[in-house]
Amino acid sequence: MSILNVKNVTHGFGARRILEDASFRLLKGEHIGLVGANGEGKSTFLNIITGELMPDEGNIIWCKGVTIGYLDQSSTLTKGKTIRDALREAFADMFQKEQEMQKLYDSIADCTDEEMEKLMEEAGEIQDLLDSCDFYNLDTKIEEYANGLGLRDLGLDRDVSELSGGQRTKVLLAKLLLKNPMILILDEPTNYLDENHIVWLKDLLQKYENSFILVSHDVTFMNSVINVVYHVEDAILTRYKGDYDNFLAMYELKKRQLEQAYEKQQKEISHLEDFISRNKARIATTNMAKSRQKKLDKMDIIELSREKIKPTFAFTSARTPAKIVIEANDLVIGYDEPLTAPLNLQLERGKKVALKGVNGLGKSTLLKTLLGIQPPLSGTQELGQFVETGYFEQEHANGSNTALAEIWEEYPSMTNAEVRGALAKCGLTTDHIESQMKVLSGGENAKVRLCKLMLKDMNLLVLDEPTNHLDVDAKNALKTALIEFKGTLLLVSHEPEFYADIVSEIWNIESWTTKIV
Repeated sequence: MSILNVKNVTHGFGARRILEDASFRLLKGEHIGLVGANGEGKSTFLNIITGELMPDEGNIIWCKGVTIGYLDQSSTLTKGKTIRDALREAFADMFQKEQEMQKLYDSIADCTDEEMEKLMEEAGEIQDLLDSCDFYNLDTKIEEYANGLGLRDLGLDRDVSELSGGQRTKVLLAKLLLKNPMILILDEPTNYLDENHIVWLKDLLQKYENSFILVSHDVTFMNSVINVVYHVEDAILTRYKGDYDNFLAMYELKKRQLEQAYEKQQKEISHLEDFISRNKARIATTNMAKSRQKKLDKMDIIELSREKIKPTFAFTSARTPAKIVIEANDLVIGYDEPLTAPLNLQLERGKKVALKGVNGLGKSTLLKTLLGIQPPLSGTQELGQFVETGYFEQEHANGSNTALAEIWEEYPSMTNAEVRGALAKCGLTTDHIESQMKVLSGGENAKVRLCKLMLKDMNLLVLDEPTNHLDVDAKNALKTALIEFKGTLLLVSHEPEFYADIVSEIWNIESWTTKIV
């Protein structure tokens, strides 16, 4: 049974094509992975099918009575509500039914026997519905999902307005999963999850009986939960059965076959054009030349996909710093309350360290405190002599600057051509370079911020979840750059397969925290 049919959808922004005559279908129980490079239009496609964006052409047809749950980056939470309140909103219709049932019982006291029988029957029907939905165990289910995504550590009675962007995303994800819609639409759900919570989400999606559409650049995660792939490239959507690995194999095969057909056709075109040019002027052979021309005119010309700009990252090392790059003595981090016991740390020159631990324990806070951006609650931190720092922040405000202006603002001595060249190395096209930061995709935005770091001489590179939003090619390029970087590296990432070959040491914040893990 087809739940969603997308027919011949075309959409673009200005002269830029995003989707061209795209068709898509979602069948009951399908677990679809929507894949493609940064900026190819995955989020645009999701906005079109959810009605957030009207396509230039084409039709979106949902089956009747379908329920849709969509996790995107623009979802919001209401200030003044606790995390528990927000999660209970997933069952708002059931709580409303309970209130209706209570009103029916309250009105029984002032009615006739006949009316009482009718009211009791209505109340009984609602009671049966609530029982079938396991209504009276909802709080247990809420606790289970909150625990699975690490929200219990934040405190379920905490006001949602006090949460970071990543924590808010986790609340929205938990709320969405609790709703259990017929169609689940997830755009980069693992970005703010640590390893344990990704495992929990993976298990849930593997058992998910309804359908979902997933956008993720975490290949390992996607491979474990999907059974269909839709690939968007050059504004075209193509369907593949199977997981991500099967898609890659089929994509490469299809690409080789197309290249072979293209080469064969080009040879045929060359032969035809040569024959026509040699014979069209001769009376004896002019008809043969015309016949060849007709064949050439009717030929469906094969076009190869334009070669994608693959990003290349490289970080420039500054002068050699002191042996101890960062030193912390009896350091306690936190805001209103301590997040760690007193820490005594030394980061030596040339070391490459990954910082791991479940979310909410203060990994980002520790990075900021070690760099002197965030003051400690107590103790001291000190950067060594001649340390030049480059810092990639996990959460970053998107302004109205273009990508070009964003770089120019920090490096005003660079020429226009130099800035464009630097951004192009990071895999950004002219369209991206001239677009505002706030309209770029998450991956394109990250590439601009990485470009800033590439233009700076540094001997200490601190990266907080740099792979969030980056596509596979960009992640591989970043991994290579970090392996080749000659300076000191302190890295936070929820992807062990990304940092395993980069770092020589792992600091686990779970052994330092004051919280119960």
